[in-house]
Amino acid sequence: MSIRVYDPTAEETPRGHPSAERLTSLLGCTVGLLDNSKIRVRELLDHMEEILRTEYGVAAVVRLRKPDTSRPAPAEVLAAMQDCEAIISAVGD
Repeated sequence: MSIRVYDPTAEETPRGHPSAERLTSLLGCTVGLLDNSKIRVRELLDHMEEILRTEYGVAAVVRLRKPDTSRPAPAEVLAAMQDCEAIISAVGD
């Protein structure tokens, strides 16, 4: 019996970017919520959105979704993230 070893790394090499400055508050910000397409993640993000709006004064929430959990977010999702001041990536199960 032979053993197969798979390389799980993404095909694209990530480009280096400087880290974003930390936010001092979420008040008035636009926050992106990234759904990884797992079971129950939508319910988790619904609850998260409510908390962000009521307790942290977030002005807008952008709902983003990956087509599946195993691959990086597609270009159109990454482009939509550019309009957000913060992103929360959620994993549901």
